[in-house]
Amino acid sequence: MNNVLNIIKDNSLTYEQKVLSLAREAENSLSVLNVSKEVYEYINEGIICDLNEGHAPYRPRYVVPDYEKFIKNGSEFLGLKPPKNILEAVNNLLILYKHVPSITSFPVYIGNIDILLDPFVEDEKKAYDVIKLFLTHIDRTITDSFCHANIGPKDTKAGRLILKAERELQNAIPNITIKYSKNTPNDFAIDAINTALITAKPSFANHEMFLNDLGENYGIVSCYNGLNIGGGSYTLVRLNLANLAKKSKDVDDFIDVILPDAVKRMASYIDERVKFLVEESGFFESSFLVKEGLISKNNFTAMFGIFGLAECVNHFINSDKQEDRFGHSEYANKLGLKIISRLEKEVCKHNNSHCKVSNGKYLLHAQVGIDTDNGISPGCRIPIGEEPEIHEHLMQAAKFHKFFPSGIGDIFSFDSMAKNNPEFILDIIKGAFKENMRYFSLYSTDSDIIRITGYLVKKSEMEKLERGEQVLQDTVALGLGAVKNNKVLKRKVRNNARISK
Repeated sequence: MNNVLNIIKDNSLTYEQKVLSLAREAENSLSVLNVSKEVYEYINEGIICDLNEGHAPYRPRYVVPDYEKFIKNGSEFLGLKPPKNILEAVNNLLILYKHVPSITSFPVYIGNIDILLDPFVEDEKKAYDVIKLFLTHIDRTITDSFCHANIGPKDTKAGRLILKAERELQNAIPNITIKYSKNTPNDFAIDAINTALITAKPSFANHEMFLNDLGENYGIVSCYNGLNIGGGSYTLVRLNLANLAKKSKDVDDFIDVILPDAVKRMASYIDERVKFLVEESGFFESSFLVKEGLISKNNFTAMFGIFGLAECVNHFINSDKQEDRFGHSEYANKLGLKIISRLEKEVCKHNNSHCKVSNGKYLLHAQVGIDTDNGISPGCRIPIGEEPEIHEHLMQAAKFHKFFPSGIGDIFSFDSMAKNNPEFILDIIKGAFKENMRYFSLYSTDSDIIRITGYLVKKSEMEKLERGEQVLQDTVALGLGAVKNNKVLKRKVRNNARISK
């Protein structure tokens, strides 16, 4: 009850943030999952983490509606007919967004918005004005930075207008990814890079790689999660490899005994979360999204997340010399690959019948971290402050990306002078994707909007929150925590002079 009262009295929270916080307190007052003492042991030790999903799952963590079907058919439940012009199209989408649930209570995927809007672009000046209002409405009402839009891989009028509007508006929400293909025109990609150097978006997804793993019907969701459209992910639970390493006697014990046992414990926990959601919560029986064919249980999977690989490897290396550590030493990098390869093998042994779209398997995900991860790196990333030169960094990182079909990515901070040479950054992205890098994010050091891990926050908003002022978006608090605990403002800055060597 003290937690409830503290939320009610917290003047730094908006009314909406208080309501959501109170709802989480209510959910967490329940205990409906049949969890073993072995799993609870690892939860209490911070080795298994449910990312604050709550104790009684009543909606999927990530919902990925088929917005193209919605645009084509309208919605009987919402009383909406198929749109005939761009005003009706954005109005219908904004109405639907209000009714798309997720773990944050806001939509984490709002569609391939250029594809959705392009058929309605007739007068480009009018369309531009409408798109600006559309994006502004999203930023002011979906007050959570895990809201994610896609554009590409084709060049469209709507896509160009969206990029232009983002450069003008400089909003943190929505996050955007461009599905970058070998056939994506260079000038469209350059337009995207110019936008990213001002607004920290869009990121670049390796379209061919995601097609191979997930098929044509995929979306990039939330941080950088690749999931099937018309479905999503029931849950995302993550394994703390940094803390798990401390349970072992040596490397062999970790790989052969500790890691397989931890996978079994966490998979059993994911099973319980999925079982309650699918079989007891009634979500799939009651949602109009299911009844109207915008989502289907058959298109859902669940995500097996990991973080702290670098610290896990460095625990066994036991050296303070950078040349010996993860990201630099050939032995350390090979050990990291050996650990992830064994992890993949163990996760693939598990089967869950509710994950039909992924053939009964949980998808591996390199989780981006949360604000309380003090001294533990996201996913398979090299620790901030220890990054090698960019060509070495890309070659090292790319080796891990094939293991994570539901998402892995690296972030590169560029000096403001990079704005004078976006073509060079495109060459870097092309080279990285040839090496099977899955996802590439960039921003400029002089931008107010920065990429924290997989989400965006304004530096100016974090400064307001630190002064005790209210902020509109709840993820600003997460960003401020990450700045303090995870050194996100200390990333190595890349510049053209250094890159060209």
